Amino acid sequence: MPNVASRGRGRRAMNEINMVPFIDVMLVLLIIFMVTAPLITPSTIDLPSIGNANRQPDEKIEIVVGKDESLELRVDAQKQTLALGEVRDAVLRAQTGKPAGSTAVVISADRSVRYEVVVKVMDTLQRAGVQRVGLSVQLAP
Repeated sequence: MPNVASRGRGRRAMNEINMVPFIDVMLVLLIIFMVTAPLITPSTIDLPSIGNANRQPDEKIEIVVGKDESLELRVDAQKQTLALGEVRDAVLRAQTGKPAGSTAVVISADRSVRYEVVVKVMDTLQRAGVQRVGLSVQLAP
């Protein structure tokens, strides 16, 4: 039943909200957060590091993504300019006649290239069934 105040002849409902319970709850929550905040340890993210692979590839096929998002396939000393749609066939042709998993495909990209382009190349290779795909990194001096 709403609070009523008797003023004069009739009864009227009060239009005010009682803020005391709200303030009490907020103060209790504030104290709980103040007590638990120092107990929470900041989480750390384990980033992958550059290390030695279990087994070095016998051969590598390198796909270079240029600044203008052009793709270049390098096998041994041969270079070939490709479009994204041609990557799958070119890599599979380069891997023919070799044992499965012995040839690794390495993607090298310029720093200014959009990440989306590199992911598209990786996705194309994965859909083609390439087992070993790596990213080339350059160590900072």
